Amino acid sequence: MSGRHQDSQESDQTLSPSQRYARFSKRRKRITGASGRFQNMQPFALDGFQVEAIEALEDGQNVLVAAPTGAGKTIVADFAVFLAHEQNVKTFYTTPIKALSNQKYHDLVARYGEDHVGLLTGDTSINSEADIVVMTTEVLRNMLYERSSTLSALRYVVLDEVHFLADKFRGPVWEEVIIHLPSSTRIVGLSATVSNVEDFSDWISSVRGKTKLVVSERRPVPLEQHVLVQADRHTEPEIIDLYRHDGSGRQTNRINHGLINRLSQLNRQGESRRSARGQAGNHRHGRHGRGGEGPQSRRQGERYRPSRAAVVDELDFMDMLPGIYFIFSRTGCDQAVQQCTRAGLQLTTDTEARRIRQIVDSMAEGQLSRDDLKALGFAQFRFALEQGFAAHHAGVVTLFRQIVEHLFELGLVKVVFATETLALGINMPARCVVVEKLEKFDGTGHVGLTPGEFTQLTGRAGRRGIDDIGHVVVVDHRDFSPETMAALSSKRVYPLHSSFKPTFNMAVNLLNSSTYDRARKTLDHSFAQWEANRSSSELEARIQTLTEALDGYREAAQCSHGDLIEFMEIRADLSSAQKNERRQLKKQRFSNERERTQAFRNLDERIEQLREKERNHPCRQCPDLPRHMRWGNRWIREHKELQKAEDRYESRTGSVSRQFDRICTILTDLGYIRQIDLEDYQLTRRGQLLRRIYSEQDLTLAQILDKGILDDLEPEELAAAVSGLVYESRRGVADRDDSRRQSAPLAGAIASMNREWELVRDECEDAGLDLPGELDFGLGRTVYDWACGDSLATILKDTDLTAGDFVRNAKRLSDVLTQIVQAEPFLGSGGHSLALRASMAANQVNRGIVAYTGVE
Repeated sequence: MSGRHQDSQESDQTLSPSQRYARFSKRRKRITGASGRFQNMQPFALDGFQVEAIEALEDGQNVLVAAPTGAGKTIVADFAVFLAHEQNVKTFYTTPIKALSNQKYHDLVARYGEDHVGLLTGDTSINSEADIVVMTTEVLRNMLYERSSTLSALRYVVLDEVHFLADKFRGPVWEEVIIHLPSSTRIVGLSATVSNVEDFSDWISSVRGKTKLVVSERRPVPLEQHVLVQADRHTEPEIIDLYRHDGSGRQTNRINHGLINRLSQLNRQGESRRSARGQAGNHRHGRHGRGGEGPQSRRQGERYRPSRAAVVDELDFMDMLPGIYFIFSRTGCDQAVQQCTRAGLQLTTDTEARRIRQIVDSMAEGQLSRDDLKALGFAQFRFALEQGFAAHHAGVVTLFRQIVEHLFELGLVKVVFATETLALGINMPARCVVVEKLEKFDGTGHVGLTPGEFTQLTGRAGRRGIDDIGHVVVVDHRDFSPETMAALSSKRVYPLHSSFKPTFNMAVNLLNSSTYDRARKTLDHSFAQWEANRSSSELEARIQTLTEALDGYREAAQCSHGDLIEFMEIRADLSSAQKNERRQLKKQRFSNERERTQAFRNLDERIEQLREKERNHPCRQCPDLPRHMRWGNRWIREHKELQKAEDRYESRTGSVSRQFDRICTILTDLGYIRQIDLEDYQLTRRGQLLRRIYSEQDLTLAQILDKGILDDLEPEELAAAVSGLVYESRRGVADRDDSRRQSAPLAGAIASMNREWELVRDECEDAGLDLPGELDFGLGRTVYDWACGDSLATILKDTDLTAGDFVRNAKRLSDVLTQIVQAEPFLGSGGHSLALRASMAANQVNRGIVAYTGVE
């Protein structure tokens, strides 16, 4: 579909009068209709895929646009807003992250005025009844379940970064929204170029009705791929093309032999260093800006790894900045800024530095206290910015990230060292993108980047209307190979797979507004089930083939003395008991030796019975038994394959609704729903409580609230206790010791909370559901001190926790505390008092730097 956005060249003379009139009407509509008026307002001519998408939207279709980063997908979303504005109906613009919501809110306010635009995120509510409302997808999901009256005038919903649907933790929300939106609402999905986009579009059509898929794989700014190498700290880095160029200078898809030869030379130099026993590596006082980063930067026998400062210096010399330098470590990003400033690099002019200081001071003024700014290292942050450097990752507080984004957009900051989270949505195009390594740590080990991840990162390179070419630079590193990079860069698309699974909160919300049967059918409409059904159709064909083969083998194995298939099944059972079952018993744990002895005795008796059956079977007397058994063995082999195929088919068909069934069984056992007849359920008071809890620990929190475990806690203790439901410590981050500061009521509450978590975990394990993550009270003391009024500097003093991590967790905590307040009518006898203290706790947490939203 890519690139086919041209009008038919068929001559009018070959058309009938009715066809010519239809063509004339279509042309007139393009000029006089909403799409024509919208195009006339733009300062540039729209690309073919943009025109095709907006015309489909004007015709009343849902639209799914798949195109590379920077291709101009958002123009289609802008048209949806324009169309709604003309029709006097509402548009919701949803994003996966708050930062993107804030950025889009400011863009729309600049165009339509603050009276017409609203913003709804977890911690911000501005003009929520406006005709244009920007929000996170979770907010829209909650509105749908609460049947908000705002939805009555809703006509268009933009799902920006809709491929986020594949995200393991938050992706399922997108499917809930797509399934539950009113039928009168049209969807505009903006997606990266995924390989199965046709499947995704077909699913949306099955749920939402007619959907126009528009695909463009053409990048507005071509990309060139390079590798940066360096012989040693005394020589200049070299930027070498990954691919060869043809006679006209265009990049081909053939790997550059010059790069391969240069890497071979550098390998030989590494071998020479190893043979020299590291004599040349003991003194590292190189010239300005070219030094290595320590012993790990050059292992004997390996190619020299360029320092980050040397990479930046070379990019600046080659006029390839501004750039985004991806480092898959927050600490690495912070260290990179320090390394560049220590090396004395300055990428800005004196005039730019003065302007940076002015902008930074104006953006920070009045936002945070002097003490908070000092605790955040504001002076060092501003100094690095004035030199042209900055770090951008989740550990950086919102205010600092916004300053970095603004300065980069203005072209004042030249290099941003970032983790991969920057690749999601934020509008920060650059001339070049640097990838430090083609692998990252995924929480369990180091894994290679996928083509999708590499495409997402490198999509930032090349500024439309500014750069003729965007540059992707991979820094030479251990185990780097041109073939690996070529495989990543040549594969522009990756598959989109559903991460949807029913949750306890989802189940009670579905049952609150529909029957049990209808809720199951709703879940059967999920993309997860749609994908499973597609794959099960292939299994159906496989099952049919195997069944026919088995019938043929059974016919060929006919024996006049008896049932040969029965004889073969006895032999198979005997073999399994002698091998597999005995092996399993050896691994099994028993409570005592007597129990173990009895288990082996029972197995021996069963084996002897099977031997007896096999010896005395009538087929033993058949003179043609060897020939029959050849067919029988084939039957046994194919029968095993059939069983596997049938098991896979059974697990895929209706798999989502079966999970829903298991969830409902748990909810019934724990008293959240009750069966009112053979086919329907009703929510209890507990169920209504669970409806209001949106958390990964939804059922655990509902249990805790219902049993009054938090009722006797003071506000600051309540905040510390609830933090255990939202906090998840990062690898290598030391938490403060909380045990010495816990009051008796808090310690007792935590013990009871853990018991409720264990109950929920056991229920999930028995039902074959995913287990909930453990409660983590590592942030408890920090939250308690913050809620008591301690300063940011004080609470971070004895921990490795970054300010950004603290703020993010504190905002999530404040959100859950607010949910407790809103659930007051369903909290039971102590509900009013608990809700009051939860409100106080939320206010005590949501102050200072935590309360900063970045929205003026």
